[in-house]
Amino acid sequence: MDVCRSFIVSFWLILLAAPLLAADRPLLVCYGDSITAGYGLQTGQSFPDALQRDLDHRGYHYKVSNQGTSGATTKDAVANLRAILLLHTQVVIIEFGGNDGLRGLPLAQTRQNLDQLLTTLENAHIKILLAGITLPPNYGQDYIQQFEMVFRDLAAKHHTAFVPMIYKDLVHVPGTIQPDGIHPTAKGSEIIPRTLL
Repeated sequence: MDVCRSFIVSFWLILLAAPLLAADRPLLVCYGDSITAGYGLQTGQSFPDALQRDLDHRGYHYKVSNQGTSGATTKDAVANLRAILLLHTQVVIIEFGGNDGLRGLPLAQTRQNLDQLLTTLENAHIKILLAGITLPPNYGQDYIQQFEMVFRDLAAKHHTAFVPMIYKDLVHVPGTIQPDGIHPTAKGSEIIPRTLL
């Protein structure tokens, strides 16, 4: 009887302690648009899900939180930033700007919004990785170059970790982009974390 009672007490102690142990893991937030959210993918197939698996496999004890919103622009990112700060995260991967570019929004506006994001996170002493993106060729070489420079300039200004093109390692790999030509497939989502890491 005492063995049974000891087992039951131990079982409940483990259950009650599990959330506290999980809370000890530093939080890494993936803050972005539909690429982060996993648009068109099954649950567990987004790149933040794959990043969690890769971090676990490599022995990094972070808890990854997917804070992606399909259709979000850099303006939306600024508007929702308080919610990110309330998570008390240690690291944020910023993946915004694609929707600004696809909608042809003024580059000065995109730059200002991203600058505000970076400044606010820096002031909160949060580590940042800025993930850049490019645009389809039909947007014209001049506009595309100016768009890409927004990310490069801000990364240099803020001295932040920077990946110029989040799709760098999957663009020439078959089956990594959905038929819409924009969003990663499950296979593509497995490659993105390697680029970010």
